[in-house]
Amino acid sequence: MRFYRREAAASWRDTLQMRMSPVEPDWEAVPEVCRVALAEWDKAVAGLGEELMSILCEGLGIKSEKLKELSCLEGRNEVGGLLQVKCGDEWVDVDAVPGAIVINIGDLLQMMSNDEYKSVQHRVLANPVEGVRVSIDVFFTPSNQDKLYGPLPEVTSTTKPAVYQEFKYEDYIRRFFTKELDGKTLINFYKINNTKA
Repeated sequence: MRFYRREAAASWRDTLQMRMSPVEPDWEAVPEVCRVALAEWDKAVAGLGEELMSILCEGLGIKSEKLKELSCLEGRNEVGGLLQVKCGDEWVDVDAVPGAIVINIGDLLQMMSNDEYKSVQHRVLANPVEGVRVSIDVFFTPSNQDKLYGPLPEVTSTTKPAVYQEFKYEDYIRRFFTKELDGKTLINFYKINNTKA
């Protein structure tokens, strides 16, 4: 668990970041005021994630446990979101709906689905008014960082060949945390016959 304040351009925020899985946090190090709530939240989020990934697998026509078997449910990182998504060249607000959960398909799932599912470019804006805003982001990530990831064999064929090369998740995440804030996506780097854009 890390407590830190980052003062980089376009990334101002106070953050409580916790890795909840595959190894549970040291619960004694978690602030007592939120310890029980975080444990209950994580259990609910893990169940929701498992159900969503099962539905996504069925949408690809593959067995519902495939992403779970690839350890995609084991790594969870909760961090502390006014959300906008990119539609063409414009940024569009995603209005908050009480009780709703916003789910984004990430780059990894786009590459594993061989472009059947599309990642969405998004950003979070600073508060438009004074006051505190609390956002909770949960990222489901593979726990096996040495394994090769890429288009699932079940979604590629001679008529729909792989669009992306295989890569280690460790390599992807290293590139993710060192990339510039230029709006360019990392999926282009892994495209077969890419221009490294």
